[in-house]
Amino acid sequence: MTVRSLDSAGWDALLQSYPEAHLLQTSSWAEFKQSFGWSPVRVQADHCAAQILLRSLPLGLRIAYLPKGPLGSQWQELWPQVDALCCRHRVIFLQVEPDLFEPLPAEVCTQWLAGFEPEEHTIQPRRTIVIDLTQDEAQLLAAMKQKTRYNIRLADRHGVTVRPSADIAGFYRLMQTTSKRDGFALHSKDYYQRVYEIFAPRGQSVLLEAVLDEQPLAYLMAFLQHERAWYFYGASDDEHRNLMPTYLLQWEAMRWAKANGAKLYDLWGIPDAEEETLEEQFTQRSDGLWGVYRFKRGFGGQVRRSAPAFIRVYNPLLYKAYQLMQSRRQGEVHAAA
Repeated sequence: MTVRSLDSAGWDALLQSYPEAHLLQTSSWAEFKQSFGWSPVRVQADHCAAQILLRSLPLGLRIAYLPKGPLGSQWQELWPQVDALCCRHRVIFLQVEPDLFEPLPAEVCTQWLAGFEPEEHTIQPRRTIVIDLTQDEAQLLAAMKQKTRYNIRLADRHGVTVRPSADIAGFYRLMQTTSKRDGFALHSKDYYQRVYEIFAPRGQSVLLEAVLDEQPLAYLMAFLQHERAWYFYGASDDEHRNLMPTYLLQWEAMRWAKANGAKLYDLWGIPDAEEETLEEQFTQRSDGLWGVYRFKRGFGGQVRRSAPAFIRVYNPLLYKAYQLMQSRRQGEVHAAA
């Protein structure tokens, strides 16, 4: 077995062999996260590969995060190299969030992740809706809820149009409006500016703008990696919401993804509850992700739940201290809210 490190160019070349790879395993994502305090390391074995992000803590310590990977199979080939790397960098723990949906194949837990402990709390959302883009447009529309189809046509009938945009300032202004209206946390303008600057020129992202008589009503930022696409960020104004611009915007994002070769479109993030519970409660609840579920469910697709996180601890004492620190921070956030 051969294990080797890869730079960004080598990693990009390798990803050509993994058309199903997640966006969070791309060199573009690593470059983006470098702007916000993370540094990437990449390793490859005979049957698998992984891009790992390291974040520095005080006293020369680090944490390690492997989002939506490793790629390939037989991940146990990687871990001796990863363990050595983590020890060199004084890593307290490694958190792996596999790019797999439940139910997990038995060999993932018993062989590929032997020596890791499962952790239900993940950084990325556990539950999502995935739409099959291999269908034609008529089939995609037919799979939607009737009200969603109606809203798409309503926006179109009232003169709402959708076009590509580079207006991050306008996008961020409406993100602030949406954040205030719906009560969700917001990244800085620099965060959205940086992700657009990295992904859009490479054809891995598009910012779409819904307008009426040149007035922006809503924005959507979608991402693409080979055969998969994701809806990460959306924003809308309080004005003209009755024209349903977000519905037409989402439909055009799906069409953009399909035209660029995506086979799957991931709506990325709904409440982590069983589908029966989601359907029973979405009309009564608007907290957390419940409001966006009401919107996203209308576009059809399949509700899926991703794998839990898996943790490997290198320094148990410092790991407990880190957990305590994070718990206190979350308590301060909730108290302030």
